Amino acid sequence: MTSPLTSPLVAVTGASGAVGGRVAGRLAREGVPVRLLGRDPSRLPRLPGAVAAPPAPYGDGEAMRRALDGAHTLFLVSAHESPDRVLEHTTAVDAALAAGVERIVYVSFLGAAPDATFTFARDHWHTEAHIRVAGVRHTFLRDSWYLAAIPAMTGADGILRGPAGEGRVSAVSHQDIADAASAVLLDAGTGHDGATYDLTGPEAFTLAEAAGELSRRTGRTIRYVPESREEAYASRAHYGAEEWEVAGWVTSYEAIAAGELETVSDAVPTLTGRPAQNLAAYLLENPDSYRHLLPGG
Repeated sequence: MTSPLTSPLVAVTGASGAVGGRVAGRLAREGVPVRLLGRDPSRLPRLPGAVAAPPAPYGDGEAMRRALDGAHTLFLVSAHESPDRVLEHTTAVDAALAAGVERIVYVSFLGAAPDATFTFARDHWHTEAHIRVAGVRHTFLRDSWYLAAIPAMTGADGILRGPAGEGRVSAVSHQDIADAASAVLLDAGTGHDGATYDLTGPEAFTLAEAAGELSRRTGRTIRYVPESREEAYASRAHYGAEEWEVAGWVTSYEAIAAGELETVSDAVPTLTGRPAQNLAAYLLENPDSYRHLLPGG
């Protein structure tokens, strides 16, 4: 591991978010020089030794190039879902190369593939492919569903619904993703070059089992209601979202049904030196995540 006194500059995107913010904090505490990138600089954390870059949307190649000038490593948190996300990612990668960045650590998604059931996972595969052919040192962190999504996608009516069938998902916490990423970034050697790590929780569970855990934690009955694809689209119609976005929501459940998110990896404990967090522990430590499900909540 490189001494902080000689550590090269790391640019952290999404630094106001749950993953990027935690990574930036860890690097700063270790004395690594950090440049923070975010859509809104006013929301970026204030960290010793860290400098905030001017706004640089991923899709603005020139702004990204300026923001990354002098950085050795780019921690690239994927952009918010959009029809143009792959173009945004590839523009950011090209800007990083133009700025002289030598290493990219990219937050991808479990099972990323050109024909993945989950439509947004296809975006990640295309981004990975672009990074691979760019000739830059790289590491891919393929995270599973977020544990935080389980209570978030459960309605105040106590129902978690979607076309996941009886499939299983190895959901992982933001904390575990960030700590695993930090471990990779703090190791400036070549040991992680070309590696792809599946970042998962310690177990894969059905959504019915997740509902049972939520029931134990909230003291009320939480149910999983499986849907057909048609029912899933109909139950989400009231959001008024665009078709591509609804397709992403629905296919994320269908990927579970297809068995594409049931992989359980030891990458988190291997990289962090501690066990990955399970759903029960996550809910215990994050009561605000299910406050809307509590009686009178």
